[in-house]
Amino acid sequence: MIQDDASLFHNSLLALFIIAPPTFLSLTFLQAPYGKHHRPGWGPNLPPPLAWLLMESPTLWLTLLIFPHGLHSHNPKAQTLITPFLLHYFNRTIIYPLRLLFIPSKRTASGFPLSVALMAFVFNLLNSYLQARSISHYHAHYTSSGFFWFRFFIGLLVFLCGMGINVWADKVLLRLKSEGKGYVVPRGGLFDLVACPNYFGEIVEWLGWAVMTWSWAGLGFFLYTFANLGPRARANRRWYLEKFGEDYPKQRKGVIPYLY
Repeated sequence: MIQDDASLFHNSLLALFIIAPPTFLSLTFLQAPYGKHHRPGWGPNLPPPLAWLLMESPTLWLTLLIFPHGLHSHNPKAQTLITPFLLHYFNRTIIYPLRLLFIPSKRTASGFPLSVALMAFVFNLLNSYLQARSISHYHAHYTSSGFFWFRFFIGLLVFLCGMGINVWADKVLLRLKSEGKGYVVPRGGLFDLVACPNYFGEIVEWLGWAVMTWSWAGLGFFLYTFANLGPRARANRRWYLEKFGEDYPKQRKGVIPYLY
């Protein structure tokens, strides 16, 4: 079903690297209007659980559609590599929206703009295609077994540390929302160092992914993740400072402890 598409793959990979710098610059000055930064003027809204399910869904169905048609799809190393990617997005696409459903305050929230969800959907189409096709067809490092497993386990350790941070921080934020007290200052753990440890965890995850896959596609995804989440984390920090003033610890950084 999927032909040898070297031109499409390489053009898509180039696009991933090209969109990272303007994403970083634009989000430094204009925040995507969801969550704390929700504002009118971006079209109709979706319930947040539905928005997350729809916009993240290509990471599961498109990956599983593309992967079996790759040259290396039956290689146990390729199957091992794609597993952490699917693990993260099973949590983000299925588990996270389900947890949002059980937060009463989210049912009366202003919603998630459909326009933003569609942009995220398009990016996930691009990225899922690149990651799945890179691992299942274009990966060139399966023959060197020792080097492969060394990179894989180092990267997997970093990935799992990041995912642990990401899931833990999401759990803390969801618990605070479920208490129905409105926005409060999160405290404890990495929240004492950065405004958005959930974003920090995700950046660490995809750093581990870049090491695991040792691919341009993996590196491009890591760089784009930082370009997308770094400026938003700093905007969240400014939002907390404006809302809570002296009650918000000014020594906290946005997303990278002690640095950024």
